Amino acid sequence: MRASKSLLAAVAIVLAAAPTTIHAQSLRGTARVTDGDSLSVSGMQVRLFGIDAPELSQNCFDSEKPFACGEMAKAKLESLIGDAVVSCLRKSTDPYGRMVAICSTGGVDIAQAMVEAGWAMAYRKYSKDYVASEQRARSSKSGLWRWDFRTPEDYRTTQNLKEEPRREAGTQVRSSQPPHRWEQNGQCLVKGNHSRRGEWIYHLPGMPYYNATRAEAYFCTEEEAQAAGYRRAIVR
Repeated sequence: MRASKSLLAAVAIVLAAAPTTIHAQSLRGTARVTDGDSLSVSGMQVRLFGIDAPELSQNCFDSEKPFACGEMAKAKLESLIGDAVVSCLRKSTDPYGRMVAICSTGGVDIAQAMVEAGWAMAYRKYSKDYVASEQRARSSKSGLWRWDFRTPEDYRTTQNLKEEPRREAGTQVRSSQPPHRWEQNGQCLVKGNHSRRGEWIYHLPGMPYYNATRAEAYFCTEEEAQAAGYRRAIVR
C-alpha cells in the first residue's frame, strides 16, 4: 500500500514538471514570429485567434506594382511584440496541432492591434470579434487598405496553399491536389482580357465583372492563364 502511494506521488511530481502541451489553457513566454498571424511561444506553435494576415509569399499591388506585403505583415507583428513576454489563452486547437489563442503583451491584444493597424483582417469564418477594428482600419486606409490585395484565404486557394505551419521559416507547403478546372459542356470558362492599360488579366466565373468582360482568350485553369501571361483580377 505504501509502495502504491509512493508511486502515485512520484507520477504526480513528474506530470507537474512536464512541459506545457498543446492542450494547456494558457501559455506564457518569449515569442518568435512566423508570419503576420502566427508565432512560436516558448517553442509552441500558436495561431492568433480571429484574424487572417497575408501569407509570407503574398504580394499586394500599388498602382499594379507588386510588393511583398506578406513580409511586411510579419515585420509589423515583430515590431508589436519586440522582446516582450507574450501571454496566450487557448481558444481551440487547429487541424495542424497549433494552439489557436488570444495573445497579449503588456495588456494589449496582439491580434486586435494587427487589425487596427491594417495588417490583418477579421477572420469572419471563425470570429467577428475584430470586425469593428477592421472597419476602422478600412476607413482610415491603414496598412494593407492603402493598396489592392487579395484576401489571404483567397490567395491560399488560388496558389493551392494549405494554411499549415511552415517547416522552415519562409517556406510554403503546397497541396498535391490537381488544379481546379473551370469548364462547362466542354467549354473553358476562365476569361483572359487585355485591359486599357495593356495589362493581361483573367476573370473567374462569379467574379463581379465576369459577365461584362470580353474575352480575348479562354482557359480551363488559373495555371493555364498564368502560364500565358495573365494575372488574376483583383477584387476588393
